[in-house]
Amino acid sequence: MTDTPDTADDADTTGEVEARLAELGLTLPPVAAPVAAYVPAVVDGNLVHTSGQLPFQGGQLPATGKVGATVDLEDATELAGLCAVNALAAVKSVIGDLDRIEQIVKVVGFVSSDPSFTGQPQVVNGASELFGRVFGDAGAHARSAVGVAVLPLDAPVEVEITVRFR
Repeated sequence: MTDTPDTADDADTTGEVEARLAELGLTLPPVAAPVAAYVPAVVDGNLVHTSGQLPFQGGQLPATGKVGATVDLEDATELAGLCAVNALAAVKSVIGDLDRIEQIVKVVGFVSSDPSFTGQPQVVNGASELFGRVFGDAGAHARSAVGVAVLPLDAPVEVEITVRFR
């Protein structure tokens, strides 16, 4: 069963989580418009599941292509962090206040990889480490890091998350 909580009263709430993001030089962007037939996030009980988030910045992908070919490991890791910020924006869109997050439960990262590239875990660390810096112990999560042949719009990385909230 899917339900959507009333977030109208606190949709513009900023709190401790967003303050920690700001300390890192990050701000939540508007939720990226879906590129197909889906919604950015769904609430199920006390969990939020996001759709895969691409590393949009200002409505554009800062890089395209395969990691290990046209995108290097360092850039891909930064892009995974950007995906994580976009995922948090999707979470906020359905729960209103990121301070309601109790735990980052699961992170799934997809890395568009050159066939010889095997550093997918290091790329997805860009998202995992961001969650650790922002949420501390509540940012520890289960995770998958998967190499794929191609991602939508030729993005180098995509991240989806599941969070538990109160």
